[in-house]
Amino acid sequence: MQTYTNQGSKDTRSGFGAGLAELGRTNANVVALCADLIGSLKMDEFIAENPDRFFQVGIAEANMMGLAAGLTIGGKIPFTGTFANFSTGRVYDQIRQSIAYSDKNVKICASHAGITLGEDGATHQILEDIGLMKMLPGMTVINPCDFNQTKAATIAIADHQGPVYLRFGRPKVPNFTSIDTTPFEIGKGIQLTAGTDVTIVATGHLVWEALEAAKSLAEEGIAAEVINIHTIKPLDTEIILNSVSKTGCIVTAEEHNFLGGLGESVARTLSTLLPTPQEFVATQDTFGESGTPAQLMKKYGIDRDAIQAKAKQVIQRKS
Repeated sequence: MQTYTNQGSKDTRSGFGAGLAELGRTNANVVALCADLIGSLKMDEFIAENPDRFFQVGIAEANMMGLAAGLTIGGKIPFTGTFANFSTGRVYDQIRQSIAYSDKNVKICASHAGITLGEDGATHQILEDIGLMKMLPGMTVINPCDFNQTKAATIAIADHQGPVYLRFGRPKVPNFTSIDTTPFEIGKGIQLTAGTDVTIVATGHLVWEALEAAKSLAEEGIAAEVINIHTIKPLDTEIILNSVSKTGCIVTAEEHNFLGGLGESVARTLSTLLPTPQEFVATQDTFGESGTPAQLMKKYGIDRDAIQAKAKQVIQRKS
């Protein structure tokens, strides 16, 4: 297994901006739309280089989704940009009717997802978006873990035919993956560490927390197998089943409500194909509140300490 080290902290939204800028230079069909949040979505570089391929719709997110759907008819590949709360909850009807039902090739790119949005508080900290989007037929749902993987995912979804929901965040988090050694492939999880005692399946910002938890568990003689599930739909069931058939138990970790998220998808898979003890690291059917990302992750039980504790609990359940 490769050793993963922190190459410096970067926000995943900047990974999106870097990927979009690269697409602007390599794919003439890529266009971008934004709902008055250019700076927050890091779209400045794309706009500077491709002003004729950018549409500022203002604070009119529903209109943005309709425009994006229409642009696909002419062969364009539209990337929409706004906060995750406004990318999903505010415009769910437009996404369902104009994009998903019609199977339009729209890439819904959502920043400031989850509780690590921090001080902006509960009205902006959507924790239901993965569930909303994964339930739409034909929708691909991707939640990358760091700057490098978000950049790679942004580039990859341009070649994917069909609607995509790409989720990323505001805070600076450790940048530890390498697209040179591990190319991004939609629908394929990545095994980060090998272990025989417990499987830890994590997504988004929780992947680094899972790696840190695995280090602490190793100091106690517990070998944790950590898997990065960047694509929640379609879910890589093979990598999960192969791992739990060896470890006999699993912890799922996500910055999302435990209802409707990654953990629920994993539980459905295991209950059908290989019943396995499972513990969930996720928010517990609650809204968030204002605070720093670290404070909120600790309070809502979605940090490395919570993963470590749940790993010990689930190991006891298989005994």
